[in-house]
Order: sequence, then structure tokens, then C-alpha cells
Amino acid sequence: MALQRICRELGVKFPQALKTFSKEQRSGLELALEKGAETMIKKVSAKPSVPKTVDEYLAQVPDDARATLEKLRRTIKLAAPQAVEVISYRIPMFKHHGMLVAFAAFKDHCSFFPGSGVMEAYKEELKNYKTSKGTIRFTLSKPLPASLVKKLVKARLKQNEAKAARKKR
Repeated sequence: MALQRICRELGVKFPQALKTFSKEQRSGLELALEKGAETMIKKVSAKPSVPKTVDEYLAQVPDDARATLEKLRRTIKLAAPQAVEVISYRIPMFKHHGMLVAFAAFKDHCSFFPGSGVMEAYKEELKNYKTSKGTIRFTLSKPLPASLVKKLVKARLKQNEAKAARKKR
């Protein structure tokens, strides 16, 4: 098979390329490779880039979700200016005396991760959103209100600062 030979020549593991393409796509790829388009297989075999910063993460998100997450990010920064932005578990996270909050974009929704400890106190305000332990899911058409995000972030700040104070004793 031409694709297997070309993969071997390029030093790319053949099973990796197989997982990426359907049978029809493999046939098309073989034809393209025979015509000298070897760079296609290099792109296919390259792993998607893992963001190192929140800006890099947001650059990979579709425009409509990016706008929503950028607003969420600004709201978090206003509520917790002392928090540090990091990428952890491949998603944006804010840390202050440990994990504060995180957020992420998915195919059909976005999520805000304030941790389970504060969600119970705001159960009534969260009733119109899908929630699970420590996670709030929302759609782009129904984003979280900035006022609720601020409350959740400030509650997490209070929790984390209390925990840090207990550790100092």
C-alpha cells in the first residue's frame, strides 16, 4: 500500500495515520501523496498544539465561544485581580492559594468550574443551568451573568484564603 510505504519513508507511524483518516480519505491521501503532497501526512501526524497560555487557548476557540470566554475571563480578573492565570489540564485556570476557578469551551457548550464548595450557596441562581459537582455548563445563547460569576469567584477567594490561613497556623 502506497500510504504505508510513504509513512515509513517519512518516519511516521502508520497506525497513527490510519486512525486519522476514513477509508475514502486514505484513498484520496494516497493519490495526493503520489503527486508529491507529502507534507499532508506530516500535518496529520502532528499532535494538536497544547496551549501554554490563556491567550493561546482562546486563539484555538471558535470566534463566538471566544468572545463569551473573553468576557468571562475579564469578569474573573475584576473579581480576583490577585489571581494568576495558568493552563492546567489543558484549560484556562486562575489560581490563588490553590485552584480558584477555570473555564473551557466544548463543542456544544462552555463550562465554568468554580468548584463544588461554592455552588451550593448559589443553587437558586444556578437552577437554569446544567450543573454537576463543581461544574456549570452554559450555552453561548445563555451565558453566565457577570454578577453571578463575580459572586462565585469572590466566594472561592474567601474559601481559598481561609484554607491558606488555617495552614499557616
